Amino acid sequence: MRFNRMLLATTLVVVALVIQVTVLARLHLPGAVPDLLLLTVLGLALVYGHVSGALIGFGAGLLADLAPPAEHAAGRYALVLCVIGYLAGLVKPEKGQVRSATGPLFVVVGAALGATLLYAGVGTLVGDDAASHVGLGNLLFTAALYDLLLAPFVVPGVMALARRAENDPLAETNGNTKASDVSSGWLSTGTGLSIGGQRGGLRTKMAKTKAARAGRIKGVKRL
Repeated sequence: MRFNRMLLATTLVVVALVIQVTVLARLHLPGAVPDLLLLTVLGLALVYGHVSGALIGFGAGLLADLAPPAEHAAGRYALVLCVIGYLAGLVKPEKGQVRSATGPLFVVVGAALGATLLYAGVGTLVGDDAASHVGLGNLLFTAALYDLLLAPFVVPGVMALARRAENDPLAETNGNTKASDVSSGWLSTGTGLSIGGQRGGLRTKMAKTKAARAGRIKGVKRL
């Protein structure tokens, strides 16, 4: 990934994780917890694509696995967000710009359901059956509801920041083209070349004038 992508993604992920742990996790809402980290990964993946989305998701999930008060196995949420970031990047809109809010909302709902199912499935494989005590159906409904309510305040802003920080190679190309056009125009109409041409013209005129005067003088002497 480019440096500006890494810097922006790291900053947003860290901020989202801090808010997730210090604020959202302490709301004690029924069922699931609003997943700000998931929404941040979705917003970045919808602009940067599936490869960057998978890398950002893995890094964000790994930070969440290591951040207190995480009680699950390290790497569990990293796997979940890596898969979600990859899949979200596959539906990346053209140029990272969405024309309507319907598409991203469907992506948010699908990601919330998929992340909950995948997290519970990985937990079952490693012997963590906490989701079964809470109720998987309740977790799925509340996760989709909370993330859907939070998404309009997070995903558009993340996508706007990602587009702004992204370098536009077309703009750079146009800038270079304009610079080359300006420089070539400056060289073609530069004062040095014009003065040189004018000096050559003046020298030619002076030589012709001297020759004409010499001819007149010779003609007078002959007479």
